Amino acid sequence: MSIVDLLKLLGSDSSLPTRKQLATDLSCPVDKLGDSAQMIMWLHQMVLQKLADNGGNVPKELLG
Repeated sequence: MSIVDLLKLLGSDSSLPTRKQLATDLSCPVDKLGDSAQMIMWLHQMVLQKLADNGGNVPKELLG
């Protein structure tokens, strides 16, 4: 599942500017922010981790 599909499933905006902002808000390393593919892979992992950390419920910081 792509990050776009995952964010849509969670009811969040999946546009590129929103994905970049979410990555920034979640403290994505600067070197990954400069590489779209690395940023997306990092963001996908982080969103899944945030879901797991919150017992499968969507945390407020992922709602947009």
